[in-house]
Amino acid sequence: MKPKILIVDDDKTIREIVRLYIEKEGFLTTQTSDGLRAVNLLKSQTFHCAVIDIMMPHLDGWGLCREIKQYYNMPVLMLTALSEAEEKIRGFQLGADDYLTKPFHPVELVMRVKSLLRRYDVISGERITLGEMVLDSSKYQVTLGSTAIDFPGKQFELIFTLCTNPGQIFTRDSLIEKIWGLDYEGDDRTVDTHIKRIRKQLEPFEHVVKIVTVRGLGYKVEIST
Repeated sequence: MKPKILIVDDDKTIREIVRLYIEKEGFLTTQTSDGLRAVNLLKSQTFHCAVIDIMMPHLDGWGLCREIKQYYNMPVLMLTALSEAEEKIRGFQLGADDYLTKPFHPVELVMRVKSLLRRYDVISGERITLGEMVLDSSKYQVTLGSTAIDFPGKQFELIFTLCTNPGQIFTRDSLIEKIWGLDYEGDDRTVDTHIKRIRKQLEPFEHVVKIVTVRGLGYKVEIST
C-alpha cells in the first residue's frame, strides 16, 4: 500500500510543487485549498500524513490540525510564512509533528514527510542498499554481507538518515529535527552518544562503512564499494 498524503494550502503553486515532489517518491496525494474541504476529505478517504498551511480561508491550519489530532492517528507537517517561536509553540501544543517555514526547499519537505511516516511506522518497509550494506527499516536492521545487526529505534533512524545521502554532512541540529522533532528539548549531545554506540556496532565493518566526524559541522557516512 502506498502512503497517501493530504496537501492543504490556498496557494495553488505551492500545492503543485509539493504534489510533484511527493509523488516523485512514489506516494499518492490529494490536494485541497482550505481546511473545511480537508475535513470532508478526511471523512471519506484514508490518509497517512497531512501537509497543511496555516493561513487559509474558512478553517485555518490551527483548526485543521486540532481536528486531525482529535480524530485521526496521522502526522501533521505545518507550513507557515511565520518563523516566530510563539507560532511554532502553538502548533506543537495543538499536536503538530513538525514545522517548515516558507520559503522551503521541496527536497527538505519530502525528507521531513518520509521521516514522519517512518516515525508513525507507515513506510516501515523502506530499504536502502549501498554496496554490501542493506538497511531495512521494517526490521530496524543493517545487514553487512552475511551479518545482520539490529539497532534500537533512534540509532537505526540515525544511521538510516545518514545513509540516505552518503558523503553529505548532517549537522547535529538537522539530525535532531529529523529524528527527535523540532520540539525536542534535550541536549544536542544526544546525537554524539547515539553515534558512539552505532560506531561500536559497526566497528568490525569499518572497511565497508564509516561514520566520520566533520569537526565543527556534524557527521557524514562514507561507504566503500
